[in-house]
Amino acid sequence: MIKNYFLIAVRNLFKNPLFSFINISGLALGMAGAGILLLNIQYEFSVDQFHEKKDRVFKVYNKIVSNGRLQCYDLTSAPLGPALKNDFPNIKQMTRVVSTGKLFNYKDKKFEAQGSYADEAFLNMFSFPLVSGNRQTALKDQHSIILTQQLAKKIFGDEDPVNKVIRLDSADNRTVTGVLKDIPLNSSLKFDYLLPWYDNKSKWDNYYATTYVELASAGEVNSVNKQISDVISRHSKNEEGTQIFLHPVSKMHIQHHFDEKGRPETESDIYFLSVLAAVMLMIGCINFMNLSTARSGKRAKEVGVRKIMGAIKQSLILQFITESTLITCIAGSIALLIVQLAWPVFSIMAKIPVNIPWQSPAFWLSILAFILFTGLLAGSYPAFYLSAFKPVKVLKGIFNNKSTLLTPRRILVVVQFIIAISLINFAIIFRKQANFTENRDPGFMRAGLLFHSITNDLRRNYAVVEQELMNTGMVEAVCKTNMPLTRAGIWISGFEWAGGENSKSINFSVFTTTGNFVNTNGLTLLKGRDIDYNTFHTDTASVVINESASKELGFANPVGQTIKDGNFNWKIVGVVKDFYQSNPGDLVRPAMIQYGRSDGIINIRMKTGSASVQSIKKIEEILKRNNPGYLTELQFADVDFANTFTQRKNTSGLINTFTFIAIFIACMGLLGLTVYMTELRKREVGIRKVLGASVAKVTTLLTKEFIKLVVIAMIIASPLAWLFMNSFLQQFGYRTNLSWWILPASGAVALLIAIVTIGFQAIKAAVANPVKTLRSE
Repeated sequence: MIKNYFLIAVRNLFKNPLFSFINISGLALGMAGAGILLLNIQYEFSVDQFHEKKDRVFKVYNKIVSNGRLQCYDLTSAPLGPALKNDFPNIKQMTRVVSTGKLFNYKDKKFEAQGSYADEAFLNMFSFPLVSGNRQTALKDQHSIILTQQLAKKIFGDEDPVNKVIRLDSADNRTVTGVLKDIPLNSSLKFDYLLPWYDNKSKWDNYYATTYVELASAGEVNSVNKQISDVISRHSKNEEGTQIFLHPVSKMHIQHHFDEKGRPETESDIYFLSVLAAVMLMIGCINFMNLSTARSGKRAKEVGVRKIMGAIKQSLILQFITESTLITCIAGSIALLIVQLAWPVFSIMAKIPVNIPWQSPAFWLSILAFILFTGLLAGSYPAFYLSAFKPVKVLKGIFNNKSTLLTPRRILVVVQFIIAISLINFAIIFRKQANFTENRDPGFMRAGLLFHSITNDLRRNYAVVEQELMNTGMVEAVCKTNMPLTRAGIWISGFEWAGGENSKSINFSVFTTTGNFVNTNGLTLLKGRDIDYNTFHTDTASVVINESASKELGFANPVGQTIKDGNFNWKIVGVVKDFYQSNPGDLVRPAMIQYGRSDGIINIRMKTGSASVQSIKKIEEILKRNNPGYLTELQFADVDFANTFTQRKNTSGLINTFTFIAIFIACMGLLGLTVYMTELRKREVGIRKVLGASVAKVTTLLTKEFIKLVVIAMIIASPLAWLFMNSFLQQFGYRTNLSWWILPASGAVALLIAIVTIGFQAIKAAVANPVKTLRSE
């Protein structure tokens, strides 16, 4: 019997090639879109799940009420980890992690690589297998280093790397004590090498490390959270408002943001991808349902005859489900091909560093389940709809109530276009928000601003380098800072000032410099002056603040006021215009520019019009001459600035692509319905034309019902889209406004596409010769 069902299904496919093509292609596109998105979601949930102790190892987060809002972040001070392990017996092990970049020298090889500092327990807590070496002692010696297989191969080739000596930053000799298996692609911890932990003198208010702890049992986390909550305030009076809590490593990738009550929030991207995957699949299935039920007139007599011959409703349902499953299997095969072709581009845009696991049995079982689910979803309504026909009415030609106002087919068309219009709205608002942040005034002059890391040689030769750069006539200013202005400064709290209630809980982004910071970085000085140690030797206790910090401090005239940092007093000497740090979608944070010799970056300001290829080469020559043994790689502020928008542009491109696919599928279904309805009304159209109806009137007759449905979809989609767009914008501190034109624009786009889709077929039918139509009828 099943064989017979398949034969009937195949016969129907070839009997109606146009509808079969629309059904299969619509389902294939919908399944391909949903499949790509589901692969993305699967990757997101797989990150960090390979760690054996993932449920017992926790990341330490800070929790503090800052600027009137509860904030949670994972940067901690260096003393926290040892204090947790020593003070709380339920904490078995701890490790701190800090990313770093080093220059590697080995024989004639020289290159830079990114790694991490970590405590000894790191390899016991995380499942990064050692290919060679002892995980218990590999990080014990302060002069040791552990390499990944890939980096070891790059340095040593086929030689055994263990016990070989590598020179780092042309000054630090390290002995290779172990080789790690290459880091899995679905790991949120990325590094090419590990170095032993180095800093045990840092203060409690200096947040720069990531701390992890291991508990004896995952069930102890709630009780441990209560015990450790105030550990920072117990050790540091300056950090009284800061609390800590633990969050499992298994969830740190998909839940690294917390709401205003401190509850973990799953990344909104995952929800969005899930909804979008469901939307893509739903639109494809709606096409199938619409076309199947639209052709019910041609299948009705078949159903009637089968019922009279003794077929029961269940067997008819099984037959139609078999047909839909066959179509879905064909569509699924095409969808797999589309996914294979599209995945390389999608993975680059979405930053998913994994390939499709074609060789995994679990993957193929998932594909089979997905196809069967889609077949049941797409075929369920047509199966129940067609099998419910009454044989007596069907054989008399009575099987459809055309006068019904709300038919399932009309409802499904409206739903399709509600989804399509909503996606158009979202694509517009996402692009509008992206443009809004891209056009934001950064608060500093990014053009002509260069950065270079300070090495030991550059630190020794800094005065000579500065003089040589200025002597070129192409450089306007030079200064040293702890980090580039285009990246977030170190967060420090614990400051006090006159009239500042709960002042210790306020976080400030802190940059350090030895002077000339404002001029070099192109900041706008609003009050006072820049830090200038050469002119004012008392500037070792001076600080420049931004506008947001000035508002936070609450001083009517901040210049000359004092900020207390423990036993040290900072004197405000200047106020600069707000400049954003790191994320252009966030509100500007309070920032301080302090005098300090913690240098990491040379900042170079080129004179206007001097940033040519030749002048850049000249600067590189000066740096190379005073920096022997190191690689000289200049970084550009405008490139750093542009990189912050790369992912947004990629995401915008993906949204536009899936929106186009959704509209295309919906229009294919609309075209199929138009073709079918036009075919049914050929005789009516011929008679009307013979009686004098114009092409315009006939076209209107054939299109007005579908246009009405699209207009209804516009009316329903508008308030829903408005609420969704408003909710979307709330996640940005610095956000655009909801313009009134977005809703009518998206509706007009959908309506225009629908008119073009159905208009062509309607006009084709309207201009046909009525004599031929009536003769054939």
